[in-house]
Amino acid sequence: MAKSYKMYLAGQWRDSKKKIKVLSSYDDHPVGNVAAAGPDDYTEAIDAAEKVFSVTRELPCYVRERICRQVADGLEKGKEKFAQTMAHEMGKTIRDARLEVGRAVNCFRVAAEEAKRIGGEIVDLDWTTGSEERVGLVRRFPVGVVAGISPFNYPLNLMAHKVAPAIACGCPIIVKPASKTPIIALQLAELIDATELPKGALSVLPGSSADARPLIDDDRVKLITFTGSPEVGWWIKANAGRKKTVLELGGNAGVAVADDADLDYAVSRIATGAFGHAGQSCISVQRIFVHEKIYDAFVTKIRAAMKKIRMGDPLDETTDLGPMVDTESIDRTMLWIKEAIASGAWVLAGGKRTGRILEPTLLGDVKPSMKVCNREVFAPLAVVFKYSDFKAMVGEINNSDYGLQAGIFTNRLKDIFYAFKHVDTGGVMINDISTYRADHMPYGGVKKSGMGREGIKYAIEDMTEIKILGLNLK
Repeated sequence: MAKSYKMYLAGQWRDSKKKIKVLSSYDDHPVGNVAAAGPDDYTEAIDAAEKVFSVTRELPCYVRERICRQVADGLEKGKEKFAQTMAHEMGKTIRDARLEVGRAVNCFRVAAEEAKRIGGEIVDLDWTTGSEERVGLVRRFPVGVVAGISPFNYPLNLMAHKVAPAIACGCPIIVKPASKTPIIALQLAELIDATELPKGALSVLPGSSADARPLIDDDRVKLITFTGSPEVGWWIKANAGRKKTVLELGGNAGVAVADDADLDYAVSRIATGAFGHAGQSCISVQRIFVHEKIYDAFVTKIRAAMKKIRMGDPLDETTDLGPMVDTESIDRTMLWIKEAIASGAWVLAGGKRTGRILEPTLLGDVKPSMKVCNREVFAPLAVVFKYSDFKAMVGEINNSDYGLQAGIFTNRLKDIFYAFKHVDTGGVMINDISTYRADHMPYGGVKKSGMGREGIKYAIEDMTEIKILGLNLK
């Protein structure tokens, strides 16, 4: 019998008649029944968060630091429990799930450090006549109640990227986790509940988007941080009124391999970046651009690497690639593959499915107009192009509505800085894949990929407002 879970509302565990049935993405076995929040629950959480803000904003640095360290230590201690939950809920391979827990640990440890570094600056104001002996003291102060909406694909680490900076800077936060993966979020809430974080400073409320509408409408919520689809993200921004919004909305990342690259290394990294996590990552390698001189060698090597990827049960220690999150997602991907083939594309490798598992798939002879090129596939699927001119290839990477991250494998310094300047993305990874992310770096995109930046320090900047104290010392 599946275990039942209550929602976490302002320090209390609350049940409800309405339930979310969580099923394994791999084989549909019941994982749990989760209490679903209604509109009144979200409003109650906002009430509590607004009240406790008078406490959290006054917490000393060392207390906020200590809370973050307590969470990090608890995650490390319960690493296997959290990893098993992820593998059951969303079908993430157990090895990848353990890595994600490790990243969440690091997020809270970084937040502990950043809690002590929310500083400011002294600004001389005597730049003009009449301002002699005037000086400004600039500091950052927490904005207030934050709403965090997190996705299914990294259900622990991306929640950590919202909760950790909020704790570090003194903002109460209400989290609506993805309905496909609410249990891991509630387990994190249970861990945080055991720390000295004031009650009401965190609520974790699984529920439908319609029922969570108070997070959008209530003016007491000062910032919404959302990770998910562009359609939902831009709708939130359009309806959020005066609220600050941070949107991380996905991409169809381009990665280039120049003729001077370490080909074996590039192939190894691209195989990981395109097919790891079943391709269900915003920065998964989707569009591969290979110099014409090494194109044939690249295709031969990447196909060989793809054959070594083991598919199957995510709880099996030897599995490299598990299922996509639901039947709808793999059905859509198969349709896009079929459409591409009908328009002239070739399947260079893969292309078949077993249940919700799609073989690592590589398509050639594709056109930019195909959905497998110009949409976000969010699947273990990549396409490969041949190029001859580096600058023209950069233009092709930019031929996208998205702009999250890109990767360039080359050792030519001039080309590296050309890419850095001209690739229209939030990040350019040199001699690595677009999928690379360190949790303390600024992370976010341009164009349809969103606005604002994650990464603990940069999230804190969004969760705080600058205020200046003007001093007349005359």
